[in-house]
Amino acid sequence: MRPKIVVTQPIPGDAVARLRQIGDVTYRTTDGPLPAAELSQLLAPADAVLCLLTDRIDEVLLATTPRLKIVANMAAGYNNIDVAAASARKIAVTNTPGVLSESTADLTFALILGVMRRISESEAFLRSGQWAYWSATLLLGSEVHSRTLGIVGMGRIGTAVARRARAFNMRVVYTARSVHADAESLGAERVDLDTLLAQSDIVSLHVPYNAATHHLINAQRLAQMQPSAFLINTARGSVVDEAALAEALHRGIIAGAGIDVFEAEPTIHPQLLSAPNTLLLPHIGSATLQTRSAMARMAADNIVAFFAGNRPPQLVNPEYLA
Repeated sequence: MRPKIVVTQPIPGDAVARLRQIGDVTYRTTDGPLPAAELSQLLAPADAVLCLLTDRIDEVLLATTPRLKIVANMAAGYNNIDVAAASARKIAVTNTPGVLSESTADLTFALILGVMRRISESEAFLRSGQWAYWSATLLLGSEVHSRTLGIVGMGRIGTAVARRARAFNMRVVYTARSVHADAESLGAERVDLDTLLAQSDIVSLHVPYNAATHHLINAQRLAQMQPSAFLINTARGSVVDEAALAEALHRGIIAGAGIDVFEAEPTIHPQLLSAPNTLLLPHIGSATLQTRSAMARMAADNIVAFFAGNRPPQLVNPEYLA
């Protein structure tokens, strides 16, 4: 019998066609996450689901999906899924790591350049008709080249950011649980978080979200940064205490911030929206056609491998087999 597969939201590329080769696919073509009750109803007959990071797959929902065998998350992170509850129900969980590293690193540098050189602010100034003449003091920003970049979390994305930093002649320091060979080969120096915050002109966050990293950057740690420093976050919103960041920006404790992820997306702290020298983006770190198509294909391939009787390549909970 062909498995019943649900794709919860629109995705690019050929992933849905791939899934239709091996199963009966219900493809929801309306953007946006469903309310819990509607998502539960959609998944009740499903053997597999390809979901997005905005789909909350928690213990309550899993209790209503007796046939579900695999949850394929189209994201590198999977904090939207109760992995322990899935494992207890013998449900495989997969993600899509690696494939989005380069595009997210590109976006990280776009945020660095954008906020430090006041790109968005400058374009708005021009488009509003305020530009009347060239001025030696107009919209002065901060130089990026030859500065110290602090990378918090030297995984795939952090390493990709460090590679880009070499082209800007930047000194790179990083935090990690152990010395990272690839980072060291790029000339990056491993330091503790306190040292990184104190020395960096730019602090870029690339850690996964979990209990240990919740509000990793809080009021105390923002105060450790230099007043001329910038915070960049393309990791997960809850790694930063958004209210504390807003206050730090309004009070001039740090110079600015480039943020792509938020604590309660799509809601953003109102004081952050009004904070000076910020560049705020709607979670587009991996938003290129090529990367999102590759992510969708990877998620689909995990499902295909599972129903072929193989271990999914990006399995995050091998304990589900116990």
